[in-house]
Amino acid sequence: MSQPLAATPSLQNVTESIIFPPGDIYSDEPPLESDLHREQIDLLIRLLKWWWRDRQDFYATDNLTIYFSHNQKKSEEFRGPDFFVVLDTEKKDRKSWVVWQENGKYPNVIIEMLSDSTASVDKGLKKQIYQNTFRTPDYFWFDPNNLELQGFHILDGQYQELAPTESGWLWSQQLNLYLGVESGKLRFFTPDGHLVILPEEEANQQLEQERQRAEKLAERLRAAGINPEQIF
Repeated sequence: MSQPLAATPSLQNVTESIIFPPGDIYSDEPPLESDLHREQIDLLIRLLKWWWRDRQDFYATDNLTIYFSHNQKKSEEFRGPDFFVVLDTEKKDRKSWVVWQENGKYPNVIIEMLSDSTASVDKGLKKQIYQNTFRTPDYFWFDPNNLELQGFHILDGQYQELAPTESGWLWSQQLNLYLGVESGKLRFFTPDGHLVILPEEEANQQLEQERQRAEKLAERLRAAGINPEQIF
């Protein structure tokens, strides 16, 4: 009696597995250049997630591979952006950003941190990929060492350099925020010019305001001939 033939996958299933590899792919990025680079990127992530803490429609991360080629090869030795934001997507943790598993979405905003070893690629090859393949609307680069900041917005398929404000800030249409340097760090600013701050910075500001109010009260008491130490 002949044995039944083993089941074989259909040509369609085989073809789909080749064209559309699994989406559960780990990121494959090298470590960041220095502590300065890592601290700067971490600051941007924390600031944006806090500013948008009530939103569930975005994904912001750092140093994560974006897989956009169906054969899982990184185009022209391309590596993941240092910082990127995708809008109108689910806010959840991911191992990497796999375009064909994310409804074909690419980042809306990318920021690269320049260094001596990466600046030429960030300003050349990556800029071309972000413009021609990703079609990322807003692209910025920042050098944590010399504070060089430059930004671009895509217009008619080409990146146009953004003109800075008098304060040196650059406007991101996608984030609806300015990017600018404050105390040697790249920070976000609201459309009306206020610095986006973290909870601990807000707490420190409140303590400083209380200290200043206490000093002014003490000065008024001394001017009135009253020793503040007898009251406080």
